[in-house]
Amino acid sequence: MTAIIDYGVGNLFSLACSLEYIGEHAVVTSDRQTILDADRVILPGVGAFGGAMEKLKAASLVTVVREVALSGKPLLGICLGMQLLFEKSREFGEHDGLGLIPGVVAPLSDDISGYKIPHMGWNKLDIIKDDALFSAIANKDDAYVYYVHSFYAKDCAENTLAVSEYGVSVTGAVKKDNIYGTQFHPEKSGITGLAMLKAFCNMGG
Repeated sequence: MTAIIDYGVGNLFSLACSLEYIGEHAVVTSDRQTILDADRVILPGVGAFGGAMEKLKAASLVTVVREVALSGKPLLGICLGMQLLFEKSREFGEHDGLGLIPGVVAPLSDDISGYKIPHMGWNKLDIIKDDALFSAIANKDDAYVYYVHSFYAKDCAENTLAVSEYGVSVTGAVKKDNIYGTQFHPEKSGITGLAMLKAFCNMGG
């Protein structure tokens, strides 16, 4: 079973529907024990970093996410959920993240010019480190995924699995031990995204 953490941030319905489509039993929940009992956990998110961290704290879920990370169970952060895994964000001030992956989240506008922000739409995913997360993708050399974001993770090369070019190498996917993150939305990324979700759901349990 896969637990999708509900802390009031993110479009959980499309993610749950995508997991159902690939045959995965998923539960959208904010219950601590349900999350800890799951075979794997997904932390979704859209919106602002600071507000999302406050909602996680208000729901008493910060320690739960860290417990999942320490347990060795597969944990996947999606979009803002991925950004929350990092140490800090410079989105409208400086905010502490969950500190599970070294690195910082910074504005795209700091490092690019001449490109529309947010970075929104389909972009090629360049896989730089092969991993089980990509094992079900039919054509890894021609994989496209869907992004919607104005901030991105940097100073995290050691844990970066894939990037996309958008005036700068945008960190697309990361991994540290059992902890994964995708800046793009796999649930909106067609057969490539579904293949990654399927591969993730084959981890653990």
